[in-house]
Amino acid sequence: MAELNQSTGKSGGRNLKRMPVRVDLTAMVDLAFLLITFFMLTTSLQKPRKMEVNMPADAPPQPYAENTTMSICIGAKNKLVYYLGMPEKPLTQPKLISDGKDIRTAIVDMTNQVFKKTGKAMALIIKPAEHSVYENLVNVLDEANLNKVTSYSIGKITASDIAFLKEKGVY
Repeated sequence: MAELNQSTGKSGGRNLKRMPVRVDLTAMVDLAFLLITFFMLTTSLQKPRKMEVNMPADAPPQPYAENTTMSICIGAKNKLVYYLGMPEKPLTQPKLISDGKDIRTAIVDMTNQVFKKTGKAMALIIKPAEHSVYENLVNVLDEANLNKVTSYSIGKITASDIAFLKEKGVY
């Protein structure tokens, strides 16, 4: 049984006999354990979520059409460079994304641009550099998934892509 005792103190010059105050804390301890048990049993833990990434078999890579392919090169300092076309001859000027929120805007804009010009869906190639952070790759994959990009892949970064990153100062 839990209890709280207070000492008797002398007040002034008089000697008063006081009875010690005894507070029984058993009910409060019982209530605390009941609440802890209740919240432990009723709380549901967050279930782990995963995103499925289908990696290709050992088949040779399929060529992409230049006018429907967007490349995103992931550099250092949480920055990205994207362009439309192939790295040797990009159809649009490579642009720098310095904020993670701009990834969605870039993907949506490029998807709309490709669909208006060709009437086809856009293909996305994600190219992480040596200095990139894994979180940025996951963010780009999430954005591709959220924006319903039908065809995306993780590719190896080329010398031309590295030149674009160095030009923007993020390699």
